[in-house]
Amino acid sequence: MHIIMTANATWNIWNFRRPVVEALLADGNQVTVLAPLDDAVRDLEHLGCRVRPLAMSVQSLNPFEDLKLQCRFKQIFCKEKPSVVLSYTIKNNLFGAQAARSMGVPFLPNVTGLGTTFLSGKLLQTLTEHLYRRSFKALKTVFLQNEDDRDLFLKRSLLHPDQAQLLPGSGIDLIRFAPAAMLPAEDAPVFLMIARLLRDKGILEFVDAARKIKARHPKVRFQLLGEAGTKNRSAIDHATVDAWVKEGVVEYLGTTKDVRPAIVAASCVLLPSYREGSPRALIEAAAMARPVISTNVPGCRAVVDHNVSGFLCDAHSTESLAAAIERFLSLSPEAQQAMGQFGRAKMEQKYDQSIVVDAYREAVSRLMKPEKVRINGYSFPSHLKTDRYASTP
Repeated sequence: MHIIMTANATWNIWNFRRPVVEALLADGNQVTVLAPLDDAVRDLEHLGCRVRPLAMSVQSLNPFEDLKLQCRFKQIFCKEKPSVVLSYTIKNNLFGAQAARSMGVPFLPNVTGLGTTFLSGKLLQTLTEHLYRRSFKALKTVFLQNEDDRDLFLKRSLLHPDQAQLLPGSGIDLIRFAPAAMLPAEDAPVFLMIARLLRDKGILEFVDAARKIKARHPKVRFQLLGEAGTKNRSAIDHATVDAWVKEGVVEYLGTTKDVRPAIVAASCVLLPSYREGSPRALIEAAAMARPVISTNVPGCRAVVDHNVSGFLCDAHSTESLAAAIERFLSLSPEAQQAMGQFGRAKMEQKYDQSIVVDAYREAVSRLMKPEKVRINGYSFPSHLKTDRYASTP
């Protein structure tokens, strides 16, 4: 088959969807990645993918730009003639689905999180919900990454129950992300946050909490790993990050293709996000037997078992986050290690990447089987015009 995978960045496919890409290629399929280009293009091509650029504005709320994006999808689908399209990220899901429907192309979206559209006020949320209903109404399967998002989609009638299927995020390679020993007890504790530097990820709360903790525990270290100045309405710019580093409140680690060394060097991984689909950073940290601290919001609470594998705190609250950090610091080294071990056990039970790969293989196979209708006792593929076979009343 020729399978198109589309998202708002090639980096997204490389970083989060690689197991699915590798499995589809191993099955003998041709995989074309359709996304705005970035540094991940060479990695994807080396893996065996074709990469085709997609012009789109990730930030824009202009409906005319979105209509142009939908037309662009139609043109590309017409030229590429994919067997099926696998989609990620909101605009690709919404406008890719509408284009695919008009072209008769099977389409399988993955709702990886509700993002800023559900955090930016009632008007934008209402508009987005209308687009979801319109775009997804004819789809056989829609993947979602946590129970909260699934329940919201069902409650708001954005999906029918038989369409919604849960996945454990993108899964995790349990061999590559192997458990790592905790830092020696005599070392200064290190709290690491891995995320794009966006306000919606709780960056400001992280920095404010770091100030509070360092005032009482000067040796404690706080580190940020992730891209600053991204094309996102809630992005933190480089100048702000530089000011934090100069102040001495955080250490900025920049970006990396391999987060494992940073996780190994951390005592605890934090993500005070306002909402997630299935937070990759927490999954990777737990797989490596690191305790985690996050917010009690959709996505995050699915990964973190409060008081077991880490702590949950209130979103938008510096005080609650700082209190959770203090609780962690009060634990014995043995208790901290036990938290990490509980997290690893959960990843082994529920988040193995093979679960995600198998779900995609099954869903794609299901989409490729033509539905049949029965008329006068005979079965016909549903895409055929069957009116002439029906008996005249």
